[in-house]
Amino acid sequence: MKNFHLPLPDHTYAQLRTEAERTQVPATVLAREAIDVWLGHLSRVQRHAEVLSYASETAGSDFDLDTDLESASIEHLVNTGK
Repeated sequence: MKNFHLPLPDHTYAQLRTEAERTQVPATVLAREAIDVWLGHLSRVQRHAEVLSYASETAGSDFDLDTDLESASIEHLVNTGK
């Protein structure tokens, strides 16, 4: 684990301290969890953007969805009632 000094605006610090007191969880734990959640969100947003970009670039090309796979997927969904 690494230490990281993070100056916070007064209102952010006050909110963090209030939540730490309310939940009886150390402010550092809350901050660490909040940063982890935010970084996970950024990762998902970036991955989604990359998939959309790839899909747009390859639409209609040989790299587009395999028609056999698409047919098998539709058949599976119909047969399983999903």
